[in-house]
Amino acid sequence: MREIHVDDIVSVVERLFIDANIDLPDAMYGAIRDAIERESSPVGKEVLRELLRNADTAREERMPICQDTGLAVTFLEIGQDAHIVGGDLTEAVTEGVRRAYRKGYLRKSCCHPFTRKNTGDNTPPIVHTKIVPGEGLRITVLPKGGGSENYGEVRMLMPAQGKEGVKAFVLEMVRKGGPNPCPPITVGVGIGGNFETSALLSKEALMVPVGKRSDDEELAAMERELLEEINATGIGPQGYGGTVTALDVHIRMAPCHLASLPVAVNIQCHAHRIREALL
Repeated sequence: MREIHVDDIVSVVERLFIDANIDLPDAMYGAIRDAIERESSPVGKEVLRELLRNADTAREERMPICQDTGLAVTFLEIGQDAHIVGGDLTEAVTEGVRRAYRKGYLRKSCCHPFTRKNTGDNTPPIVHTKIVPGEGLRITVLPKGGGSENYGEVRMLMPAQGKEGVKAFVLEMVRKGGPNPCPPITVGVGIGGNFETSALLSKEALMVPVGKRSDDEELAAMERELLEEINATGIGPQGYGGTVTALDVHIRMAPCHLASLPVAVNIQCHAHRIREALL
């Protein structure tokens, strides 16, 4: 059994959230760069170039890629043979977020739903935990801005609506968002399970590396079809029109009740900020 001290968790969470907010992952940077060649609109091409210049400036000057540094979404994969010592796991994540948003000069966006009073330190974080084999702790952070999150939705379709109903719902949400999620976007789709499972699946789908297709041939075909149809909407980079509205579409699926077809869509902006570490 491996012991993991909460102090190490605090430090790692702090570092991950700062790095995620100021350093666009190489894969996403490359995806935007490659999209310039596919974009047919001169304005769209220039917007994509501006996004790369923005990412370069953020990396060089150690400042946030976007002023919306998001809610602190955190995924923990906890090895069943790991023992967390020295304190409470959730509080350790919370303290790491608190320090990151203070030391990194990151905007604190967490507030009371009705009074809109800010919590002051971007806590509490949103923490998802999963018990897995092994004795490690994998921490994945996904700072999630409001502009893209506002165009996520769960819908309980009728089973007879099938794949075409799912695809129609995804396209509806992309069109509804238009320029607001700051395209080019990444689209996560969760199918099956129940109400809450589908939403979590859609968020997990966003963590699939750009360019990677589902291992399920049927879902991989749906991903390709949806990406093509989304890019045919003409929304384009930052909504100025063009042929690159989305960089990728990822689908996660689970069995569901025979009377239901839950579907969730979660959209991420061009600043797809994600970092992970294994303790």
